[in-house]
Amino acid sequence: MKQCYVKHRFSTVSMCIVEQADEIVENYQMQGFDLTLRQLYYQFVSRGLIPNREAEYHKLGCIINDARLAGLIDWEAIIDRTRMSRGNIHWVSPSEILNAVALQFKLDTRSTQPNYIEVWVEKDALIGVLESVCKELDVPYFSCRGYVSQSSMWKAAQRFIEQEGSGKETHLIHLGDHDPSGVDMSRDIQDRLNMFGSSCKVGRIALTMKQVRKYSPPPNPAKLTDSRCGGYIELYGEESWELDALDPSVITTLIRGHVETLTDEDLRDDIIEKQDLNKDQLRHLSTNWTKVEKWLKNKV
Repeated sequence: MKQCYVKHRFSTVSMCIVEQADEIVENYQMQGFDLTLRQLYYQFVSRGLIPNREAEYHKLGCIINDARLAGLIDWEAIIDRTRMSRGNIHWVSPSEILNAVALQFKLDTRSTQPNYIEVWVEKDALIGVLESVCKELDVPYFSCRGYVSQSSMWKAAQRFIEQEGSGKETHLIHLGDHDPSGVDMSRDIQDRLNMFGSSCKVGRIALTMKQVRKYSPPPNPAKLTDSRCGGYIELYGEESWELDALDPSVITTLIRGHVETLTDEDLRDDIIEKQDLNKDQLRHLSTNWTKVEKWLKNKV
């Protein structure tokens, strides 16, 4: 939704940036994605529209802020995933909630699978990119927010151990930045899961040097203050790359491909068929709620 709240006079250069931003966000909306400001910034950098400097990120943020207030950028296209309002959900009638339940009704479509899978991402800002594909594939997903706390890691290990106890192989798909800490996080997750007694296999699917060469995301200097910087530079040089710089469609394609290799689709289709039947029954109940209500009154 575009709505003008404050009129603003843009320079020719700024107006060009606004038009480019509007084109980028509309393209992503058509694909079903929204973007954070940081992701939009990396789309500008990867297209060679602005230099990869923190000052340019803040400059872009100011222009986008003015453009949204001026009604030139869709308010729903750029989101802040870290600040959300929470509250109760309300319903007008039992029929309405039954219809909502029909839409939301989910069986565990992976209950009969030989593999248990979770998808973890280093940054909370990218959780929205994971959400669409992971919900569709019915796999749990998790934002690490850097190095995972000991409590969260222990709880994760217990989840994996429970699945392993039922005879499943457990797999953790990890995505993170290609920088000294981001690369090390995959190793850290594997080590601590093993320490807590899980045999889960951690697979890092992004960001890799092969992907850096293929997609050419904009580089950043390796963080010299990071204690892991020395070993990183020996292996990869003095540049690092952020996962945010990858196109969201690339990230979802990577996740989908790796999850599907670990999935028995025939087993999953059987459960989806049963799930669809249950949804139809709930919809039928919602549509005929007046009759149900009358029947219930007669029973009282």
